Amino acid sequence: MFEDNVLERGGRLVEDAESLPSAPASPREPATPSRNEQSRAPAEARPSGKPPGLPSLPGPQQRQAADASRGRGLLRRRPVVSAIGALLLAAALGAGYLYVDQAGHFQSTDDAFIAARQSTIAPKVSGYITAVPVTDNQHVKADDVIARIDDRDYRTALDQTQAQVAAAKASIENIDAQLDVQQAQISANAAQVDQAQAALVFAEQQAARYEHLEQTGYGTIQNAQQYSSQLRQQQAALASAQATLKLAQRQLEALKAQRESALANLAQAQAQRDQAQLNLSYTTVTAAQPGRVVNLGAAVGQFAQPGTGLATFVPDEIWVTANFKEIQLDRMRPGDAATLSIDAYPGRAIRGHVDSVQPGSGTAFSLLPAQNATGNYVKIVQRVPVKIVMDNPPDDVALGPGMSVVPTVRVDATPSLFERLRRF
Repeated sequence: MFEDNVLERGGRLVEDAESLPSAPASPREPATPSRNEQSRAPAEARPSGKPPGLPSLPGPQQRQAADASRGRGLLRRRPVVSAIGALLLAAALGAGYLYVDQAGHFQSTDDAFIAARQSTIAPKVSGYITAVPVTDNQHVKADDVIARIDDRDYRTALDQTQAQVAAAKASIENIDAQLDVQQAQISANAAQVDQAQAALVFAEQQAARYEHLEQTGYGTIQNAQQYSSQLRQQQAALASAQATLKLAQRQLEALKAQRESALANLAQAQAQRDQAQLNLSYTTVTAAQPGRVVNLGAAVGQFAQPGTGLATFVPDEIWVTANFKEIQLDRMRPGDAATLSIDAYPGRAIRGHVDSVQPGSGTAFSLLPAQNATGNYVKIVQRVPVKIVMDNPPDDVALGPGMSVVPTVRVDATPSLFERLRRF
């Protein structure tokens, strides 16, 4: 045991022993060495700090050999503690590898928020608000009423336009009746023309006959002149009948033009009626799609102007805009599965998928994009917006734009080592 103690202390004990002043030898007889001196002699005979059985080595190698000897001594003295430490080290290394392998299959960011195409609800017509059947943050369906405006003026305008439409239709019917009459008049004039032509043929025959008799001496000059005059009268009558027919035909064309004008007036009246109906329908402000009414500012008795915001509408169609670093997009593709953790509801696991990746960083589409060509340039990792659509959005909680989300996108579909081990 004493030798082990000397070994643990190293050469320090030997050095202390050598530094002590030796006692002068007695001139009488040699003194008998004491018990301590006898036990110290083997230690002084060996080099300081050198375990027994080790060869003489230089200083650094001697210290390394001593450390190795002490390590082997610790393993021999505490084998259980050494085994437990080795097991813990192996478990830590294995857990670290599992964590690194599992993390390599996913990409995550805390720079993500819920987004939606929210809009302002505003009327298209002016008037006093008579009813507001919704309240703040209420969920509405498509075509649900959000506000009503006094519609009496618009109903009166609709009645006026309907009367104008009726008058235009009556005018067209009147013109149609005139067209029928004129068509009959044209038929009568055409019959007169036919009658005049027949009389003209007979007059021509009579005039030719009596002119031949007068030339041959069997007829009188008076008869020849009389039938010659009748021939000219029939010619004039035919010309008059033809002119009357043309006049009736021209009047028919004029009536047709009047009818076209009446049809245009009818179309104008109908357009005014349709506009009046639209204005009347605009007095009822409805939701265009399912969603929630927020920032409600409409009140009964308030005078609403066209375009004045009554409330803000947030549709049910929402998604997550995740601003990943550009170095995280190497293996990210549309369709990759994603898990969404919403800060407001940490206990819910919402599934989703990557819908699209914006073709450009967020600063490229900002109001004042960066101008890297001017001044000193410092490279900064840019962030690119990624649209993630929810596959199972919850219905029992309110989700709206601006809420913080932590998305985790699986960029490697192959199972990790940890997932394979969990199957067993």
